[in-house]
Amino acid sequence: MDSPPENDVCSVCHDDFALPCQANCSHWFCAHCILEVWRHGSVRHPCQCPICRRTITLLIPTEAAQQQRHDPEVIQVLGNIERYNRLFGGGSPNLIQMLQDLPFFLRRLFTELMDPQRSLPFFFKARMILAFLLSSIYVLSPVDIIPEGVLGFVGFFDDLLILLIVFLHLSAMYRTILLNRHGG
Repeated sequence: MDSPPENDVCSVCHDDFALPCQANCSHWFCAHCILEVWRHGSVRHPCQCPICRRTITLLIPTEAAQQQRHDPEVIQVLGNIERYNRLFGGGSPNLIQMLQDLPFFLRRLFTELMDPQRSLPFFFKARMILAFLLSSIYVLSPVDIIPEGVLGFVGFFDDLLILLIVFLHLSAMYRTILLNRHGG
C-alpha cells in the first residue's frame, strides 16, 4: 500500500492523515504524531505501535509526502523520520521481529514488483531470482535432508524451512532497500 486506507484516520490524533507514514507493523500514522509518541517515551529506544504494541523499527512515508519537500515543515518532519530510521532501522532485528515483519515486507515487495512505475535495483532482482531458482530446485528435487518418501509429511518440514529462509532473506534485503530509500 502506498497510502493509508480511505476513510481511515490516524490512531494518535484521530484526524485525517497529515503526511502519512507506515510503520513496519503495517499501521498508518501521521508522521508528526508517531514521532511525538516516540519523543514522549525514551528517545534512546524505538517506540511501540500505539495499536499493536510491536516495536517500530522502520517508518516509511508515502510518495506524496516525499514530493512535498518544498515545504519547510515537511522537510523537518521527513528529516526526523530519516533520523528515526537511522537510529533504529539499521540494527539487525531478532528472529521474532523478522518473522513479525515478514508479511509487511513481502506485501510491499510484491506491490512494488507489480508497479511498472517503480524499479528495484538490479542486484536485488538478480539475488531474488537466484534465491527462488535455488529454493525451487531444492524443493522439487527428490534429494532432501529429510526425505518425504521415508518420513511422509514430516519430510516436508525441510522444504518449508528452506522457503522460510528464502522469504526471510528477501525480506531483509528489501528492508535494506527501504532503509536506504528513507534515510537509513
